[in-house]
Amino acid sequence: MTTTPAAGAPTRIQQNILARGERRLLNWICPRLPAWVTPDQLTTLGFLGAVIVASGYMLSWIDEEWLGLCLAGYIVNWFGDSLDGSLARWRRIERPSYGYFLDHSVDAIGTLLMIGAIGASPYMRLDVAFMAVIGYFLLSIHTFLAAKVIGEFRLSYLAGGPTELRLMLMAMTVLMPIVGTGRVLGSGFSAFDLFAIVVASILVTLYILQSVATARMLRARGR
Repeated sequence: MTTTPAAGAPTRIQQNILARGERRLLNWICPRLPAWVTPDQLTTLGFLGAVIVASGYMLSWIDEEWLGLCLAGYIVNWFGDSLDGSLARWRRIERPSYGYFLDHSVDAIGTLLMIGAIGASPYMRLDVAFMAVIGYFLLSIHTFLAAKVIGEFRLSYLAGGPTELRLMLMAMTVLMPIVGTGRVLGSGFSAFDLFAIVVASILVTLYILQSVATARMLRARGR
Protein backbone atom coordinates (compact mmCIF):
# COMPACT_ATOMS: atom_id res chain seq x y z
CA MET A 1 0.00 0.00 0.00
CA THR A 2 1.51 3.35 -0.98
CA THR A 3 -0.68 5.82 0.84
CA THR A 4 0.16 9.11 2.49
CA PRO A 5 -1.25 10.99 5.48
CA ALA A 6 -4.53 12.81 5.02
CA ALA A 7 -3.54 16.15 6.48
CA GLY A 8 -1.49 18.10 3.93
CA ALA A 9 -0.91 14.96 1.89
CA PRO A 10 2.66 14.98 0.50
CA THR A 11 3.43 14.86 -3.20
CA ARG A 12 4.19 11.31 -4.29
CA ILE A 13 7.47 11.02 -6.20
CA GLN A 14 7.93 7.72 -8.03
CA GLN A 15 10.62 7.60 -10.70
CA ASN A 16 11.66 3.96 -10.63
CA ILE A 17 12.30 2.19 -13.92
CA LEU A 18 9.18 0.01 -13.82
CA ALA A 19 6.79 2.62 -12.39
CA ARG A 20 4.72 3.29 -15.52
CA GLY A 21 4.37 -0.33 -16.58
CA GLU A 22 3.58 -1.39 -13.03
CA ARG A 23 0.92 1.32 -12.69
CA ARG A 24 -0.76 0.18 -15.90
CA LEU A 25 -0.77 -3.41 -14.64
CA LEU A 26 -2.21 -2.44 -11.26
CA ASN A 27 -4.89 -0.31 -12.92
CA TRP A 28 -5.80 -3.32 -15.06
CA ILE A 29 -6.00 -5.68 -12.07
CA CYS A 30 -8.00 -3.43 -9.70
CA PRO A 31 -11.37 -3.48 -11.54
CA ARG A 32 -11.03 -7.24 -12.03
CA LEU A 33 -10.67 -8.11 -8.35
CA PRO A 34 -13.79 -9.63 -6.73
CA ALA A 35 -15.91 -7.22 -4.69
CA TRP A 36 -15.21 -9.20 -1.51
CA VAL A 37 -11.47 -8.47 -1.72
CA THR A 38 -10.54 -5.57 0.58
CA PRO A 39 -7.36 -3.48 0.94
CA ASP A 40 -6.79 -4.90 4.45
CA GLN A 41 -6.97 -8.43 3.07
CA LEU A 42 -4.35 -7.50 0.47
CA THR A 43 -2.12 -6.04 3.19
CA THR A 44 -2.41 -9.35 5.04
CA LEU A 45 -1.66 -11.22 1.82
CA GLY A 46 1.48 -9.14 1.29
CA PHE A 47 2.66 -10.02 4.79
CA LEU A 48 1.88 -13.68 4.14
CA GLY A 49 4.12 -13.42 1.08
CA ALA A 50 6.95 -12.18 3.32
CA VAL A 51 6.41 -15.17 5.62
CA ILE A 52 6.57 -17.51 2.61
CA VAL A 53 9.82 -15.90 1.47
CA ALA A 54 11.35 -16.26 4.93
CA SER A 55 10.23 -19.89 5.14
CA GLY A 56 11.88 -20.72 1.82
CA TYR A 57 15.24 -19.33 2.92
CA MET A 58 15.11 -21.17 6.23
CA LEU A 59 14.14 -24.43 4.55
CA SER A 60 17.05 -24.08 2.12
CA TRP A 61 19.18 -25.60 4.89
CA ILE A 62 17.34 -28.83 4.13
CA ASP A 63 17.32 -28.60 0.34
CA GLU A 64 18.18 -25.78 -2.04
CA GLU A 65 15.01 -26.53 -4.01
CA TRP A 66 13.07 -24.78 -1.25
CA LEU A 67 14.44 -21.52 -2.66
CA GLY A 68 11.70 -21.81 -5.27
CA LEU A 69 9.25 -21.10 -2.44
CA CYS A 70 10.98 -17.73 -1.96
CA LEU A 71 10.30 -16.78 -5.58
CA ALA A 72 6.60 -17.55 -5.16
CA GLY A 73 6.59 -15.58 -1.89
CA TYR A 74 8.06 -12.49 -3.53
CA ILE A 75 5.26 -12.53 -6.11
CA VAL A 76 2.60 -12.88 -3.40
CA ASN A 77 4.26 -10.09 -1.41
CA TRP A 78 4.31 -7.80 -4.46
CA PHE A 79 0.68 -8.55 -5.27
CA GLY A 80 -0.59 -7.74 -1.79
CA ASP A 81 1.70 -4.83 -1.02
CA SER A 82 1.25 -3.11 -4.39
CA LEU A 83 -2.49 -3.59 -4.70
CA ASP A 84 -3.81 -2.73 -1.24
CA GLY A 85 -3.42 1.02 -1.64
CA SER A 86 -4.16 0.90 -5.36
CA LEU A 87 -7.46 -0.88 -4.75
CA ALA A 88 -8.46 1.60 -2.04
CA ARG A 89 -7.82 4.51 -4.37
CA TRP A 90 -9.56 2.77 -7.28
CA ARG A 91 -12.71 2.19 -5.20
CA ARG A 92 -12.35 5.59 -3.50
CA ILE A 93 -12.46 4.05 -0.05
CA GLU A 94 -9.13 5.45 1.14
CA ARG A 95 -8.42 5.78 4.84
CA PRO A 96 -5.15 7.68 4.36
CA SER A 97 -3.91 7.93 7.96
CA TYR A 98 -4.93 4.37 8.86
CA GLY A 99 -3.57 2.97 5.59
CA TYR A 100 -0.30 4.88 5.89
CA PHE A 101 0.27 3.69 9.44
CA LEU A 102 -0.77 0.08 8.90
CA ASP A 103 1.02 -0.34 5.59
CA HIS A 104 4.40 0.88 6.71
CA SER A 105 4.18 -0.89 10.06
CA VAL A 106 3.48 -4.20 8.31
CA ASP A 107 6.10 -3.50 5.63
CA ALA A 108 8.78 -2.99 8.28
CA ILE A 109 8.10 -6.38 9.86
CA GLY A 110 7.90 -8.05 6.44
CA THR A 111 11.21 -6.56 5.35
CA LEU A 112 12.89 -7.66 8.57
CA LEU A 113 11.52 -11.18 8.08
CA MET A 114 12.63 -11.51 4.46
CA ILE A 115 16.10 -10.01 4.71
CA GLY A 116 16.71 -11.50 8.15
CA ALA A 117 15.84 -14.94 6.77
CA ILE A 118 18.42 -14.50 4.00
CA GLY A 119 20.96 -13.95 6.76
CA ALA A 120 19.72 -17.08 8.51
CA SER A 121 20.13 -19.12 5.31
CA PRO A 122 23.34 -20.90 4.27
CA TYR A 123 24.10 -18.18 1.72
CA MET A 124 24.58 -15.01 3.77
CA ARG A 125 25.85 -14.07 7.20
CA LEU A 126 23.23 -12.76 9.62
CA ASP A 127 25.28 -9.70 10.58
CA VAL A 128 25.68 -8.75 6.92
CA ALA A 129 21.95 -9.17 6.28
CA PHE A 130 21.21 -6.89 9.23
CA MET A 131 23.55 -4.26 7.75
CA ALA A 132 21.33 -4.24 4.66
CA VAL A 133 18.19 -4.03 6.81
CA ILE A 134 19.63 -1.09 8.74
CA GLY A 135 20.47 0.73 5.50
CA TYR A 136 16.94 0.13 4.18
CA PHE A 137 15.33 1.30 7.41
CA LEU A 138 17.50 4.44 7.57
CA LEU A 139 16.42 5.43 4.07
CA SER A 140 12.80 4.65 4.97
CA ILE A 141 13.07 6.90 8.03
CA HIS A 142 14.35 9.71 5.82
CA THR A 143 11.42 9.18 3.46
CA PHE A 144 8.87 9.41 6.29
CA LEU A 145 10.54 12.51 7.77
CA ALA A 146 10.75 14.23 4.39
CA ALA A 147 7.04 13.55 3.81
CA LYS A 148 6.36 15.52 6.99
CA VAL A 149 8.81 18.40 6.74
CA ILE A 150 8.97 19.13 2.98
CA GLY A 151 5.80 17.48 1.74
CA GLU A 152 7.47 14.97 -0.60
CA PHE A 153 6.92 11.25 -0.28
CA ARG A 154 9.66 9.64 -2.35
CA LEU A 155 8.96 6.07 -3.41
CA SER A 156 12.17 5.51 -5.36
CA TYR A 157 15.88 6.30 -5.23
CA LEU A 158 18.41 5.92 -8.04
CA ALA A 159 15.58 4.81 -10.37
CA GLY A 160 14.83 1.90 -8.04
CA GLY A 161 11.85 1.19 -5.81
CA PRO A 162 10.31 -1.73 -3.92
CA THR A 163 9.48 -3.64 -7.10
CA GLU A 164 13.01 -3.37 -8.44
CA LEU A 165 14.30 -4.45 -5.03
CA ARG A 166 12.12 -7.55 -5.12
CA LEU A 167 13.34 -8.41 -8.62
CA MET A 168 16.94 -7.98 -7.47
CA LEU A 169 16.34 -10.31 -4.53
CA MET A 170 14.61 -12.83 -6.80
CA ALA A 171 17.60 -12.79 -9.17
CA MET A 172 19.94 -13.27 -6.21
CA THR A 173 17.81 -16.19 -5.02
CA VAL A 174 18.02 -17.87 -8.43
CA LEU A 175 21.81 -17.52 -8.30
CA MET A 176 22.15 -18.96 -4.80
CA PRO A 177 22.26 -22.67 -5.76
CA ILE A 178 24.43 -21.82 -8.77
CA VAL A 179 27.03 -19.71 -6.96
CA GLY A 180 26.84 -21.65 -3.72
CA THR A 181 28.01 -20.78 -0.23
CA GLY A 182 31.76 -20.69 -0.84
CA ARG A 183 33.84 -17.91 0.68
CA VAL A 184 35.53 -15.41 -1.63
CA LEU A 185 39.35 -15.48 -1.54
CA GLY A 186 39.40 -16.74 2.03
CA SER A 187 37.70 -13.54 3.22
CA GLY A 188 35.09 -15.23 5.36
CA PHE A 189 32.41 -13.66 3.17
CA SER A 190 30.36 -15.30 0.45
CA ALA A 191 29.64 -13.59 -2.86
CA PHE A 192 26.19 -12.76 -1.50
CA ASP A 193 27.72 -11.25 1.65
CA LEU A 194 29.84 -8.93 -0.48
CA PHE A 195 26.84 -7.99 -2.61
CA ALA A 196 24.79 -7.18 0.50
CA ILE A 197 27.63 -5.07 1.92
CA VAL A 198 27.72 -3.04 -1.30
CA VAL A 199 23.94 -2.57 -1.23
CA ALA A 200 24.02 -1.58 2.45
CA SER A 201 26.79 0.93 1.74
CA ILE A 202 24.76 2.49 -1.06
CA LEU A 203 21.65 2.74 1.13
CA VAL A 204 23.52 4.35 4.03
CA THR A 205 25.28 6.76 1.67
CA LEU A 206 21.95 7.75 0.13
CA TYR A 207 20.53 8.31 3.61
CA ILE A 208 23.41 10.59 4.56
CA LEU A 209 23.37 12.57 1.30
CA GLN A 210 19.60 12.97 1.27
CA SER A 211 19.53 13.98 4.95
CA VAL A 212 22.26 16.58 4.49
CA ALA A 213 20.58 18.00 1.38
CA THR A 214 17.20 18.20 3.13
CA ALA A 215 18.69 19.83 6.24
CA ARG A 216 20.46 22.45 4.09
CA MET A 217 17.27 23.19 2.18
CA LEU A 218 15.26 23.61 5.37
CA ARG A 219 17.90 25.89 6.86
CA ALA A 220 17.97 28.01 3.69
CA ARG A 221 14.19 28.35 3.88
CA GLY A 222 14.40 29.34 7.54
CA ARG A 223 12.14 26.48 8.59
